[in-house]
Amino acid sequence: MSRSHSLPAYAVFAALLASAGLPIYIHAPKFYVDEYGVSLAALGGVLFALRLFDVVQDPLFGRLSEALRSRRGLAVMIGTTIMALSMFGLFAVSPPMSPLIWFALMLTGVFSGFSFLTINFYAQGVVKADRLPGQGHLMLARWRETGALLGVCVAAIAPVMLGGLMGAPFAGFAVGFLVLALAAIVMMRGEWVSDGLPPSMGFKAVLGDPLARKLLLIALVNAAPVAVSSTLFLFFVESRLIAPGFEGPLLLLFFLSAAIAAPFWGRLAERYGAKPVLLSAMVLAILAFGGALTLGPGDWMIFAVICALSGATLGADLTVLPAVFASRMARISPSAAEGFGLWSFVSKFTLAFAAVLLLPALEQAGFVSGAATNPPEALMLLTLLYAAVPCGLKVVAIVLLATTDLKET
Repeated sequence: MSRSHSLPAYAVFAALLASAGLPIYIHAPKFYVDEYGVSLAALGGVLFALRLFDVVQDPLFGRLSEALRSRRGLAVMIGTTIMALSMFGLFAVSPPMSPLIWFALMLTGVFSGFSFLTINFYAQGVVKADRLPGQGHLMLARWRETGALLGVCVAAIAPVMLGGLMGAPFAGFAVGFLVLALAAIVMMRGEWVSDGLPPSMGFKAVLGDPLARKLLLIALVNAAPVAVSSTLFLFFVESRLIAPGFEGPLLLLFFLSAAIAAPFWGRLAERYGAKPVLLSAMVLAILAFGGALTLGPGDWMIFAVICALSGATLGADLTVLPAVFASRMARISPSAAEGFGLWSFVSKFTLAFAAVLLLPALEQAGFVSGAATNPPEALMLLTLLYAAVPCGLKVVAIVLLATTDLKET
């Protein structure tokens, strides 16, 4: 298989990882609230605790990836199996114990597998990109992140759409995830090679580099708005817009817009540079999120436009910024495993931050998922958290990026 012909395999594996990432925060809390009556505050606490566990786990997985580099194919297969079986247990198995404990155990398996696989996948991608013609990192990023966004599209809407076709839509989603995991293992089996991999430079090379530290900080702040809006998306559509049944199409529009826009952002970055393209996307995101502040019952059509615009900006965040970081890793830490261990932690911590702060705050304000009516103050808080908080975070990200010199990447 030629260097370029193997790129679809990276897209499929990225789709698998994406299916186990963001959609979990969209579906899992609401599923366990509606199905098993677990409180929002308890779920938020569990999600945050698991992400604190990642503070230790992700860097260790970076070191483990380096230690297993000669057997990376086998290690990835084991990690994929753990993640897929845990996903099946989360959504397709009735909890044999307290639903909250079962939720925590299954998510531990999903998150651990996701972390280990993400680190290996992006580290291998640095080597792959260096062997591609032209601007290899942006070329690989277009394939990888477009595949990831398509995976998010399917995973985000599958349970909602399957709800009208079968009695157990989340069980169907879990089975589909198993099939995708098998396909990803098979397609990537020839890519996990250790020949040509440089020696590990350790965390010191990454954390000691001012530009790498700045990029990690930008990634943290820039990912937070998506984490906030994703955590609250279903609640916002159902209770603020009073548009039950529209969650699936609107989610599809959001992520499909991101998937369509991703390759275009990549090409624009190749032509005009990563920094101006990212700044433009961030400004567009503020305009989109700001529009949601004025919405109320029945405004789902306006919200659809907002979903398309904000989704398009997500395509830039997930394509260009990781490519910039990968380019920097190729210079200062070519093995990249430790670097992407830190990148993985930063990306996921924003989701934990959103869950632990937002869900308990809504519950404290009197918000009840699925209720016919909610207190006006709870709905106002929901709107502010969904729309205003992301705008503020994007402003901080713009300031950080505007004061960063990317010429060294």
